[in-house]
Amino acid sequence: MVRLLNVYTISGFASLAGVMYGFDVASMSGVVGTQEYKSFYGNPLGVRQGGVTGAIAAGSLIGALSSSFLGDRLSRKVAIQFGTILWCIGASLQSSSTGIPMLVIGRVISGVCIGLTSSLVPIYQSEIAPRKIRGRVVSLQHFAIAWGILIMYFVQYGCSFLHSEAVFRLPWALQTIPAVLLFIGLFWLPRSPRWLASKDRWDEVLQVLAFLRTPNCDINDPLVLAEYKEIEEQIRVERDEESNSYRELFGKKIRKRLFLGMAVQCWSQLSGVNVLLYFIVYILQSASISNELFFSSIQYIIFVVATIPTILWTDQWGRRSSLLVGSLSVGFWMYLMGGIFARYGEPNPVSDQPYTWVIIGRPAASHTIQASVYLASASFAMSWGPIEWIYPPEIIPLRIRAKAVSFSTATNWITNFALALAIPPLLRTIRWGVFIIFGSFNVFAFIHVWLQVRETKQCTLEEMDEIFEHGEPVWRSFTGARYSGRLEALAKEIERNKLHMSRPVQIGVYDNVERNGIAK
Repeated sequence: MVRLLNVYTISGFASLAGVMYGFDVASMSGVVGTQEYKSFYGNPLGVRQGGVTGAIAAGSLIGALSSSFLGDRLSRKVAIQFGTILWCIGASLQSSSTGIPMLVIGRVISGVCIGLTSSLVPIYQSEIAPRKIRGRVVSLQHFAIAWGILIMYFVQYGCSFLHSEAVFRLPWALQTIPAVLLFIGLFWLPRSPRWLASKDRWDEVLQVLAFLRTPNCDINDPLVLAEYKEIEEQIRVERDEESNSYRELFGKKIRKRLFLGMAVQCWSQLSGVNVLLYFIVYILQSASISNELFFSSIQYIIFVVATIPTILWTDQWGRRSSLLVGSLSVGFWMYLMGGIFARYGEPNPVSDQPYTWVIIGRPAASHTIQASVYLASASFAMSWGPIEWIYPPEIIPLRIRAKAVSFSTATNWITNFALALAIPPLLRTIRWGVFIIFGSFNVFAFIHVWLQVRETKQCTLEEMDEIFEHGEPVWRSFTGARYSGRLEALAKEIERNKLHMSRPVQIGVYDNVERNGIAK
């Protein structure tokens, strides 16, 4: 247990990037309904407000696409630090903005940081985590996002009583705090052992693995040596193939996994959670829920609490089953909200509102909408929310992992940007039909997951080629247990036979293996 504390501590601290992401998500939801924001920025509605909200997604697309180059060249850790600098610049521009153009520029710059960190932090976490708890470790990213949303929303809720421009300027300025902490703290965190291996820094690979896997940094521990050997073998195989280009991503062997990672990110956004997270105030107002700012906060509390079971048990439940159950449950609540708005709603008598369909004088229907919002958020937080960050990094080989994850994360932000632009006008035009559309997307996601998504729980990153190339049929893939055990078997062999650790010539053999502390 002690040896796992290093992994949890490092991954938890790296998840401060998720807090920044959460600050981004909530940075608009708590202020769009305030009179101060409307007065200062000219009451933006429809596509105009969608452009402000979606600006950060546009920047995130740029950041996601550049993350592979920076992550491979600078290391995951240094690239994340670079992103925190951009975040501070963007937050400063937002908090001092004099109009919508300056606000949009600030949000685009902040978005570049979010694109970088949302790609690289899950990669970093997955590359330092033992296979048995990899899902739990990477799901800390989503847990941090949920906390970021909650914290920022309450900051904005408290600032809403200031009755000045501080209502929106102060929360936007406070976004810099986690970025500064993350930038400074990363100096004391290790680099990814698998990134170090890709750079032939084998001394550091062994030292980092010992630090992460043993309480006393024992480089002779059999499990440390076994994992080292497995990484070494994987690097050798990848280098024998002599390919690390974008062409390989779209080759016959990898493209299915690439598109699968992109699909998981896309379906996550199309689940409809963005409607609930970005525009919860509009939904509750259209359902005639008074004190909507307070009741919106309940959704964010539920979002945090519902993530905890996934953190604890995702490596037992599995990725595939979580996605299947999540699609059905979120889809059900979306259909229910759409049906209630269609049955009990009517045109909004006030024309200058961001929504044109309201429920008036029907408290039971209004409270059912409110409860459905909460339950849909909880369903997402227990399924798609964490898995969308766990799955894409773990199914791709090391040599092209950063490139593939940059594409999957870019898909997330393309979809996010499109929805941010589309949702405000859709709420004014097709009204309750928005919820029917998202409910249908969840049905399509269920079908796709059932036919294409393989289970990867409990498997090492180096076993993924075996799973996807020689595994059982997808629709029977509810357990990864049959692929597990190779690492432990190798550790037992090392312990039993005192297996010598020698490096192949292609990687760069150390003439004296004893300087690594491994007896010949």
